[in-house]
Amino acid sequence: MPKIQVTLLTGRSLGQGRAKEQGKLSELYLESVACCEVQHEDLQNIGLEYGNNIRVTSNHGSVVVKVVAPTQPLPRGVVFMPYSIWATQILGSDTEGTGMPTYKCIPCTVEPAIDEKIMSIEELTKKFPRKRSRS
Repeated sequence: MPKIQVTLLTGRSLGQGRAKEQGKLSELYLESVACCEVQHEDLQNIGLEYGNNIRVTSNHGSVVVKVVAPTQPLPRGVVFMPYSIWATQILGSDTEGTGMPTYKCIPCTVEPAIDEKIMSIEELTKKFPRKRSRS
């Protein structure tokens, strides 16, 4: 499978804000944030079309999301994902003393994942066991 090296940026999006009003368990929220904006030429390099599933992988993890057209111009080699539980699958937890993890300029690869399923928010949260409260 072809894959390309990219730099991931994360941030807020208008669609994310609108969809949150319907709830984070809604289908609209999943469609609005379980996605990655990829520039057209980069998409052609891995043989995909908008609407296909892709795997985004960093040193911290990997996640399958839908590839969508950028809402703003992106240079080649830069992709964007809205803040979400899907984006946090590939973000590190190290804050380097700032109290905030790195949300920008994350080295990643993207590759086709056409036959792979996008996990629901419920499935993603089950991956992480809850800590028991001290009683």
